[in-house]
Amino acid sequence: MTLCPDFDKTGGLVPVIVQQHDSKQVLMLAYMNLAAWQATLATGMATYYSRSRKALWVKGETSGHVQRVHQIRIDCDRDTVLLLVDQAGAAACHTGHRSCFFTIIENGAARVDGQPLFDPQTVYGK
Repeated sequence: MTLCPDFDKTGGLVPVIVQQHDSKQVLMLAYMNLAAWQATLATGMATYYSRSRKALWVKGETSGHVQRVHQIRIDCDRDTVLLLVDQAGAAACHTGHRSCFFTIIENGAARVDGQPLFDPQTVYGK
């Protein structure tokens, strides 16, 4: 049986929670449309839909920090995907941090957990 997220229910995009498969560290949140879903299944590489670029995006195609899919889970409502991946390279976040969730809020104040593992200027030229 092949099960697919309910893209009609979600307006064409489903949120994708991405975790490192062995440590279960949450790396990022992205979105998939049907084409990204199909590309991910076909290649085993995490492929997302970029809402800002309005195009498919293979994670790591610019930085080399690709995500190899180990397992895919769909929630009970079929409107959210969980990808368990092997994050190649140092970081999942475009800021150079391992995880996109590097800002910690404690007692109303923000602090950064860890340092960037690469320089985004060097990798992306931004």
